[in-house]
Amino acid sequence: MEAEKSLTTTGQIAYTKTDSILNDARNIIENARSNAVRSVDFCRVQMYWNLGRRIFEEEQQGKDRADYGAYLIKNLALNLEAEYGSGFSERQLKFCRQFYRLYPIGNTLRSQLNWSQYRSLIQISDPDKREYYELESVNNAWTARETERQINSQLYERLLLSNDKESVLAVARKERIPETPQEIIKDPMVLEFLGLEKKPSYYEKDLEGEIISHIADFLLEMGKGFSFVARQKRILLEDDEFFIDLVFYNRLLRCFVLIELKTGKLTHQDLGQFQMYVNYYDRTEKLPDENKTIGILLCSSKNDTAVKMALPEDNKTILASEYQLYLPTSEQLVKEIEEAKQLAKERKEER
Repeated sequence: MEAEKSLTTTGQIAYTKTDSILNDARNIIENARSNAVRSVDFCRVQMYWNLGRRIFEEEQQGKDRADYGAYLIKNLALNLEAEYGSGFSERQLKFCRQFYRLYPIGNTLRSQLNWSQYRSLIQISDPDKREYYELESVNNAWTARETERQINSQLYERLLLSNDKESVLAVARKERIPETPQEIIKDPMVLEFLGLEKKPSYYEKDLEGEIISHIADFLLEMGKGFSFVARQKRILLEDDEFFIDLVFYNRLLRCFVLIELKTGKLTHQDLGQFQMYVNYYDRTEKLPDENKTIGILLCSSKNDTAVKMALPEDNKTILASEYQLYLPTSEQLVKEIEEAKQLAKERKEER
């Protein structure tokens, strides 16, 4: 019996050690594979950069002829595409040339970014905007799809609606940590990834369900430092039950973030009830060294003046943000930015 018990114990120890080694081995293999893919991706970036440099240098030699560049790329693409495939089309070679022009110093190329990401970046004419997406793609380890999505959803412009350009870039450059909710939380939020059909209205439970089903995309849209905590968080006040739609935590702001979904226009009753939820979290859930809870009422439409009047003048914790189920057009965002600037100017003059 003692021998059997000893064998059993030995077997358990061996199994535990094997299990531990197996996990380590898996991590080693997965890391090696990731590094290999990243290395291949960056070699591709360097290849296109060198092609762009060579094309640019050749063009400069033939600068006396205006049509030389167009002829050069067309002829080069004809030969390269026949030999190496569609990755060397005329359009692709034009991207290579533009790539070199915008990033003339090879040592500044970022190994964390692949060619698809750089191709999206070089199509941005504003250098500050391009720098922002480049930095944030690296800082947040965005995939090519996520970088493209953030550019298409006009993340940079939406942040400028409530922040100045210098502070937005300073955060991206890691020169400062966000200090206020407005530096992270966007208004409007774009939820096109939910894939909801175009309907006059939705039930709040449907919207919440789709957000949970696409929680990774929602966290990406929310911004820096968010982690999911709870859905339909139950709170009990004496004999009355209440449920908070979504609860998150933000490690940069060091506070809980509550979200209440409203598919209709925001009312002062909504704000009053939500203030109670925020107060509850501040008084029962928040630790002494954490910052005050932030509440976001995510609604389909709102009256900014009514929201301002319903909340205390020094309010810094309850925000009302509109959501959009479809990607906004550039014209829509330009209009919103101009309106925000005008409103800020009027408020400054009032003071």
